[in-house]
Amino acid sequence: MAEFKEISPNSTTTAKLVNWFDNRFPTAGAAYRDHMSEYYAPKNFNFWYFFGSLAMLVLVLQIVTGIFLTMHYKPDAAAAFGSVEYIMRDVPWGWLIRYMHSTGASAFFVVVYLHMYRGLIYGSYRKPRELVWLFGCAIFLVLMAEAFMGYLLPWGQMSYWGAQVIINLFSAIPFIGPDLSEWIRGDYVVGDATLNRFFAFHVIAVPLVLLGLVVAHIFALHDVGSNNPDGVEIKAGPKDADGKPLDGIPFHPYYTVHDIFGVAVFLMVFTAIIFFAPELGGYFLEYNNFIPADPLKTPAHIAPVWYFTPYYSMLRAITTEMMYALSAIVLLAVLFVILKTRASSAVKGLLVLVAVAFLWMFNAFGFTGIGLLQGIDAKFWGVVVMGASVVILFFLPWLDKSPVKSIRYRPGWHKGMLALFIVNFFVLGYLGVQPPSPTGERISQLGTLFYFGFFLLMPWWSRLGEFKPVPERITYAAH
Repeated sequence: MAEFKEISPNSTTTAKLVNWFDNRFPTAGAAYRDHMSEYYAPKNFNFWYFFGSLAMLVLVLQIVTGIFLTMHYKPDAAAAFGSVEYIMRDVPWGWLIRYMHSTGASAFFVVVYLHMYRGLIYGSYRKPRELVWLFGCAIFLVLMAEAFMGYLLPWGQMSYWGAQVIINLFSAIPFIGPDLSEWIRGDYVVGDATLNRFFAFHVIAVPLVLLGLVVAHIFALHDVGSNNPDGVEIKAGPKDADGKPLDGIPFHPYYTVHDIFGVAVFLMVFTAIIFFAPELGGYFLEYNNFIPADPLKTPAHIAPVWYFTPYYSMLRAITTEMMYALSAIVLLAVLFVILKTRASSAVKGLLVLVAVAFLWMFNAFGFTGIGLLQGIDAKFWGVVVMGASVVILFFLPWLDKSPVKSIRYRPGWHKGMLALFIVNFFVLGYLGVQPPSPTGERISQLGTLFYFGFFLLMPWWSRLGEFKPVPERITYAAH
């Protein structure tokens, strides 16, 4: 048994209470010191570093509001829509809780996207923070699953038909697709069984996984230390007599107070949307979702919520014509590696096998006629591309070969490349909410090629250009 720490009888009541608690639960005190008061963060954080704490705030908000919603919601196909209307109209302040939860879902993706963008511009995924990035990408993937399952629960027209479309995508998987789709639905069509299992996953299983990943993400971050806009490792820099980095300051109270400003601005915007534009023109809450689900009446245009639309746009971009272009790109890439690089014979042979397997898979999925790619099941490859657009983020730490981390010290055209990537992402998102059109299809196909080209060609383009010298210590100006 550990010895109790003694405290002066003249100490304040607060100090005595803290000492009493610390003697009986020292692990909590150690965690507080390791991750707050004695965790040294770089002193040059800017506003981009608000979004990590804001993501935590929204997560807590979603959990609390979700608990209150489950008190009145009925996961039954015959009563789900009515229970949501009951919450909105009859439960005291139920409309506020529901709008906080629905707006919070979009707010969650806003802050997570901005948090990931900060990682991109400052190289926060680079060594030694690869695991931090991997945990973050896993959080993003689980968050998408959580949002999709929650989207079904209001049991409106877009909830029902959106789930129908997305679940039916799994039927494109060869051999196991139809059975897999039926297993996910729990029935032959989206119905009561689907609603019940999505409700169970949305309120219990997925949040538990999400919370575990968030804890792992924070612990991994604090073990290696936070990145900063200069990309300089403060732990490797000069230290004071106590071994504390001179370029760092304690996270608490400095950054806890610093984050209060970000929280205040966020809450002003958040509450303004809740009280004045909770549907935000149909982007946060689609108007069709205020109509009860009707399996016999398909909406004129089915589109997912805005935060899924870039990936949905890539899914729709994969047509038979697009497969011609993709297969040609693969073959040209293999020929380039074989003819123009010094790759080993083993690597070249492996690439040839990959190319052959790639074309064989087309054949296995039933092409007919004289055309090599005739009859390709583009729907399956659309699902593959949509999934790959998220999975490729996991490999970013090993794709970026730049000698520096931060965008501050990269060539100017690197900033332009990143800006084009962001613009392209917005364009794909916009096209994802629009009805299909020939022009939109071509633009989304070009956008999909650029999206994957940005990552797959990164080992090449990230090394090009003249890089600025990185300072030995962080640059900081008081504000």
